Amino acid sequence: MTISVWRYSHLALAISSFIFITLASVTGIILAFKPVTEKTQPYRSKGFSSLTVAEVIPNLKKSYTDISDVTIDANQFVSINGTDLNDESGKFYVDPVSGKSLGRVGKENEFFRTVTTLHRSLFLHETGRFFVGITAFLLFLIATSGTVLIIQRQRSFKKFFGKIVRDGFAQYYHVVLGRLLLIPIIIISLSGTFLSLQRFGLIKEQKITHKVDLDALKTTPEKKLQDFEVLKNIKLGEVQSIEFPFSEDVEDYFTIKLQDREITLNQITGEILTEQAYTTATLLNTLSMDLHTGRTNAIWAVVLAIASINILFFIYSGFVIMWKRRSNRIRNKFKPEAAEFIILVGSENGTTFRFAKAIHDQLLTSGKLSFMAELNDYKAFAQAKQILVFTATYGQGDAPTNAKKFISQLERYPQQQSVKFSVVAFGSHAYPDFCKFGYEVNNALSKKTWATPILEIHTVNDRSPEEFTIWANSWASHSDIELTVLDKLLETKAPKTLKFIVTDKIVSAHEETSFIIRLRPKRLKKFDSGDLLTIYPANDHRERQYSIGKVGKEVQLSVKLHEGGLGSGFLYNLNVGESLSASIIKNAHFHFPHKRKTVIMVSNGTGIAPFLGMLNQHDSQKNIHLYCGFRNQQSFALYEKSINAKALEAAKVNVALSREGDKMYVKDLLARDSDFVAQTLRNDGAVMLCGSLSMQKDVISWLEQLCQEQDNKSISFYQSRGQVLMDCY
Repeated sequence: MTISVWRYSHLALAISSFIFITLASVTGIILAFKPVTEKTQPYRSKGFSSLTVAEVIPNLKKSYTDISDVTIDANQFVSINGTDLNDESGKFYVDPVSGKSLGRVGKENEFFRTVTTLHRSLFLHETGRFFVGITAFLLFLIATSGTVLIIQRQRSFKKFFGKIVRDGFAQYYHVVLGRLLLIPIIIISLSGTFLSLQRFGLIKEQKITHKVDLDALKTTPEKKLQDFEVLKNIKLGEVQSIEFPFSEDVEDYFTIKLQDREITLNQITGEILTEQAYTTATLLNTLSMDLHTGRTNAIWAVVLAIASINILFFIYSGFVIMWKRRSNRIRNKFKPEAAEFIILVGSENGTTFRFAKAIHDQLLTSGKLSFMAELNDYKAFAQAKQILVFTATYGQGDAPTNAKKFISQLERYPQQQSVKFSVVAFGSHAYPDFCKFGYEVNNALSKKTWATPILEIHTVNDRSPEEFTIWANSWASHSDIELTVLDKLLETKAPKTLKFIVTDKIVSAHEETSFIIRLRPKRLKKFDSGDLLTIYPANDHRERQYSIGKVGKEVQLSVKLHEGGLGSGFLYNLNVGESLSASIIKNAHFHFPHKRKTVIMVSNGTGIAPFLGMLNQHDSQKNIHLYCGFRNQQSFALYEKSINAKALEAAKVNVALSREGDKMYVKDLLARDSDFVAQTLRNDGAVMLCGSLSMQKDVISWLEQLCQEQDNKSISFYQSRGQVLMDCY
């Protein structure tokens, strides 16, 4: 190819991507200081490199209870998620030698977090990530074409680092610095491209799932943690994280993530249950992240900062070179006209209105004319200049009730003038169709000739004020609106507490103490089985939530007493006649599905609590089937007594005992009745799950397989229709 082809290619690539590259470089410079500042923190133990896991875990267990996991980050800081001896729960940095706390793990620095979001996605989420990925690849092409230009300039590859004829400041240093920092820039661009390809699934990482044969688990010979041979052979520096067993049952096990593989260990015998090596894609992803961020080496992070600074210089010097070759062009700039604002809200439970109102109030404070309505109330707005849509997604991709008419209304009432719009979609990543309806609204508006987007659709996960503020700031800058601090506008009021009187308490005689406690509110309060009771056992910010079973006008809780447990210990020590303050939180997505002819309830352990209330409320009125799992008959006896005989008979109770008789789990009961379960879903029935997350994971996995085999449909098909309801913990 001629030099002009490479030059114009180099120029075209630079012009088409310079804005994104500028943003990526500026944020890259800032982020390069993050690993440097983190490594100055005093959380690394001097004896870190020589320690084994077998030495560390016993030290930690002396200082902490209820440990859920231990994490070792890129700085070799050890953090623990648990409760210390002062009954303080949370994440703490710890000294792995002594087990002592070195301080709480604080929130990520807000400045670095915002800059990271801008660097990764330009505040546009997946759309932004796509542009950033393309930008990384374009940077690689720019570096490649620039290399060819240098080779052609130097006349041969052998003279690549030879003397350069000085041809002006910009031209000279454009070449000199380009040669010196070529390798770091290529590493930055290639690693960024790889991470983007992996993010969008073009390079797929194999998800590791550990299939443990629970029936083959051994309880002998019992060993102490420090005597586990496998832990003696694992250095702490090889570990990414250690997930602790949820309980002392043999079915719960250690999951250890190492640098190159994952293993699971029997918590009693120390036997390796499963071992899976990471795929090449996973290892390359980790390597790319290390190289791209400099998180493992402060010196490399400084090199990345220097390279990013020079990318900015390359942009500057490149345009200086271009302007010398081209005449200047004059561009007219038009400021946006003053506009009136229409705010439309789609919300099933009302939470989205809080965010919409924050913007509505801000507009009014700014002297703007603002009108807020539900999405179903959309019509032609004669003076509208902007339409702002704030909408949640109900179920698995459906419109909220107050937004179901919007799409048809949009076709019926076109705006008679040009209108700008922006869509903010609210959802949760816990659901497969995240913000699906928001995307449908955005797509529908985008097809209208009279509508122009102000911004790309913005999604907010789990009603995050931080994520919403990102959109608000971006929108304000595009609309010439001066925003005040949104944190104050989005403040949530502390929930109002009620006084409850303990009316009854039944304690199991089983070795693992569980108990049922009934509470009567001192004043009338509307609630239902499936709602949540929030208690504040230490009279401070720490709260504990329990699923409610409604029995008559009383709240019934099913609680397992945990050693040192803040919430369970508080409730266990309450006597009949004593009172406590608590609040009830509506949990409408887990109320009894009245419109379903058949309801299958699935629980394990204390997860039976809301179902006890539902059974007593509906007994023979509905076709109810309860599948519940316990350790033995004595464990179930506590709950059996709380179900009235009529309900017990009508509900067709199926009990799985994991430590007696046939030693079955609740999933085994469902598998036994697989045809009935499939028929229930097929005939518009419902399946409700309450209990541990591990049970939920197993049952949902089994349901997925069942639905595919019997109906060639995914479980998400039924989830999106409200036929699979879950409230697990």
